[in-house]
Amino acid sequence: MSTIARTRPGHRLGIAATTRHCLTLAGRNLLHLKANPGEIIGFAVVQPLMVIALLVYVFGGAIAGDTETYLQYALPGLIVQSSVTSVLATGAGLHQDISNGVFDRLRSLPIARIAPLMGHLIGNMVRVAAGVLMLLAVGAAQGFDVHTGFWSTLAGLLLATLFGTSLAWASMLVGLAAKSATTVHMFSGVLLFPLTFCSNVFVQTDTMPGWLQSWADINPISYEATALRALMTGGPVGSSVWWTLGWTAVLTAVFAPLAMRAYRRRV
Repeated sequence: MSTIARTRPGHRLGIAATTRHCLTLAGRNLLHLKANPGEIIGFAVVQPLMVIALLVYVFGGAIAGDTETYLQYALPGLIVQSSVTSVLATGAGLHQDISNGVFDRLRSLPIARIAPLMGHLIGNMVRVAAGVLMLLAVGAAQGFDVHTGFWSTLAGLLLATLFGTSLAWASMLVGLAAKSATTVHMFSGVLLFPLTFCSNVFVQTDTMPGWLQSWADINPISYEATALRALMTGGPVGSSVWWTLGWTAVLTAVFAPLAMRAYRRRV
């Protein structure tokens, strides 16, 4: 916070100072993990192991005939699900900080007004990236084979993180607009299940009823999961990467301005 406190009151902030303030507050959000090692263990180790154990080793044999084959299909989709689940917690953390008066204290400092909001976004995306990497590492230890190169795999992980940013804006909008934490958590559940389960994350869409398959085929999560499978296992990329980037741009263009407006009204 010493970097922030040195900014002179009334001084018009430039891009460099604003960026520095945003990164400082992102670091402040990440420090919560250092103070709570149990959360780090649960988030980085236990959660990936449970996801793979429950979904691959319980359902893999029934869905694909054997767990090895299903792991190759499911892990890219599980990475997508993990990134979506993580970003939906952004709104809850934002709402908690506002309710606890943290933002009121930050407003008394001569910092960029947007810094607390962007600090939450950046800090959460670092956590998402770390969780995605850990899930890939655990999957590799369980037998997942990456058939493409390092750069292609890295592009897939960056694509998942980038798409998660667009959903984080929607989560922050709810966190800013909601009157209670319960509403934020309900929104996360309502949004999570149709997006992830009604997609090709867990099964091929051609096994679904026609009406559900129509939604699953245009679901942005399906495009993202297809793109990750292609970038990691060498399958056909097609237009899935471009569709994912297009959905990312659309969601950001819709929810980022709304979240910024709600933030200005709330704080």
